[in-house]
Amino acid sequence: MGQKSFIFVVLLLLALIAGAGGVYAYDSSNSERMAEGVTVAGVPVGGMTTSEARAEVQEQVAAPLNRPIVIRRGEQRFTLSAQDADVSADVGGMVDEALRASREGNVATRAWRDATGGEANVRVKARVSYSKEAVQGLVKRVAKGVNRPARDATLDFPALTKVSSQNGLEVKTGKLEGNVRAALTRSGDRTIAIPTKTTRAKVTKQDLVEKYPTLMVVDRGAFRLRFYKNLKLQKEYTIAVGQVGLETPAGLYSVQNKAVDPAWSVPNSDWAGSLAGTVVPGGTAENPLKARWMGIYAGAGIHGTDDVASLGTAASHGCVRMAVPDVIELYEQVAVSTPVYVA
Repeated sequence: MGQKSFIFVVLLLLALIAGAGGVYAYDSSNSERMAEGVTVAGVPVGGMTTSEARAEVQEQVAAPLNRPIVIRRGEQRFTLSAQDADVSADVGGMVDEALRASREGNVATRAWRDATGGEANVRVKARVSYSKEAVQGLVKRVAKGVNRPARDATLDFPALTKVSSQNGLEVKTGKLEGNVRAALTRSGDRTIAIPTKTTRAKVTKQDLVEKYPTLMVVDRGAFRLRFYKNLKLQKEYTIAVGQVGLETPAGLYSVQNKAVDPAWSVPNSDWAGSLAGTVVPGGTAENPLKARWMGIYAGAGIHGTDDVASLGTAASHGCVRMAVPDVIELYEQVAVSTPVYVA
């Protein structure tokens, strides 16, 4: 090799060494700087130093997380503070991950990327922690404050006024919990509408007729028994009710049992005299339960009587007395479980 060739090779090697040294020096000087195209939790940090990136992520991601979560529906508001939710953003960990991704490859690939204006295309996801128990507690609190059970249509006794049903409201707790979890980890809007669903009543106003195919109302004050079919008055009967001290029990009952010419199990009461505690066969002169029996409550029932003069008065020992033809007529139309309202 000639002297000129040797000198050229030496100079070339020196240039390469100097260039490599420059590349290493450049790469070393950028060891704490993010590559272009890097984002942390959606925040662009390309070209920033780690300290600059931490400050930016702290401001854009961590600081907004200190705002409370607000759950709303109309005028109702429920809040969860960042302190109660124990919200924390791992700013340092996110930035460190971004820097590691920026430094992937070797000196040459990094230098080439920077020299040609290339980007790292790194997307570091948000690292936000919170208390799951606090979220679940908030959801339970919202459900307790918002949920409203459906109300079935009912009859208002003794007027038999139809009270309309009312739909209920129920919080979609699973969806709400998911929405709260998502809101806790984002820096945007932290107000959440309460997801709800309507619950339907099982009995509507139209269902009441079907629910009450037959019905009896005993009006003690007027000494009348009113018989209804499909909530329409069919007939009124004159009756006798319990005397003072032995009143016919007020309330809503139903026909418990029925009998033709029923036996009379005489109660152990002073008014029963010598018959107290005995059983008087049905159809006998001594048995005051004439023709038919419809038991309603604790020994009280509806039955026929031959003491027609007592009808229209408070004369019985607690039962409802009817004329024999009337009780036979009513008996044929009334089934066990028919509601009986005693007013």
